[in-house]
Amino acid sequence: MVTSLPKPSLETVSRKAIKENILTPRFYTTDFETAATMDLSAQETELQAMLAEMRADYNRHHFVRDESFNQSWDHITGEVRQAFIDYLERSCVSEFSGFLLFKELSRKLKDRSPLLAEMFSLMARDEARHAGFLNKAMGDFGCTMDLGYLTKNRVYTFFPIEWVIYTVYLSEKIGYWRYIIIYRHLEKHPENQFYPLFRMFESWCQDENRHGDIFKALLRSQPKLWQTWQSRLWSRFFLLTVFATHTLTVHERTEFYTVLGLDATQFDEDVIRKTNETAARAFPSVLDTDHPEFFQRLHTCSDLNLKMSDIDRTSQPKWLKTLRKLPFQLAIVGHLLRLYLIKPIDAEALRGTVR
Repeated sequence: MVTSLPKPSLETVSRKAIKENILTPRFYTTDFETAATMDLSAQETELQAMLAEMRADYNRHHFVRDESFNQSWDHITGEVRQAFIDYLERSCVSEFSGFLLFKELSRKLKDRSPLLAEMFSLMARDEARHAGFLNKAMGDFGCTMDLGYLTKNRVYTFFPIEWVIYTVYLSEKIGYWRYIIIYRHLEKHPENQFYPLFRMFESWCQDENRHGDIFKALLRSQPKLWQTWQSRLWSRFFLLTVFATHTLTVHERTEFYTVLGLDATQFDEDVIRKTNETAARAFPSVLDTDHPEFFQRLHTCSDLNLKMSDIDRTSQPKWLKTLRKLPFQLAIVGHLLRLYLIKPIDAEALRGTVR
């Protein structure tokens, strides 16, 4: 049973919208007809086994707010407080976005693909649990997300189901590595665990990992997603997109990671390397994160993004801000293109070598 919360010392503000920019978590819709007709026979045994795990719901008792949450958090102030709220806010919106997509997939596939429908329903359950827990954490800091308002008023981006499979797989796996690296670090340095949410990260990352494994099975059930030359190009594209977004967002919140006792740059690199290694078990092609230009160019993109953030904080007219940011945006695109053209790693050959 969830423990009741004391009223925050600061007035609770219902946040109806997160500030929109290129790094903001998106809300997605997809081609439900194509999803309903996917042939899952090549991975049906694996999917049935994972469905049994999802039904068991091993984490159902892990997301309970205990007495450690029942205190004032006013001692967390300034940039650290704002960075943590931003972290909670983006995480909540991201989890809620996953909930809405999975819920709609489950509803649309109910009479067409019962296995997938139940799988998406159970994943929606997990995402809703995460989003709700994060929203209550935001309440401890004087603000909550109006999730009902977001549902009705956010713009939904259409992604083909193939793109959904690539991106959700990566989102879940990079989420796993983010959570587990923070959790293991704070196990060694409990003095930096400034909020009880971090104790939940081990259970949390189990959900992320399980969801990622489900999408890996979906990906490997569709030969066109890993046996074609196009799939090699798309794999690298989505890896680079996810990694660039991660680098930019992590370096926007360096104060948050500093308080945790983590170096933001090293944390970012560790998460990307681990996610890239994990993706090599599913994708036909992955990025060469050991290339000397790889992190150098990502860090340059982060520096350029921070300069654009400085421009956004000025009182100049919007048109002038847009004009001033254009050279930085073009430079970022140039660096990402150079990264994309770095010779990739053939993950299929790598798996064959391992076997």
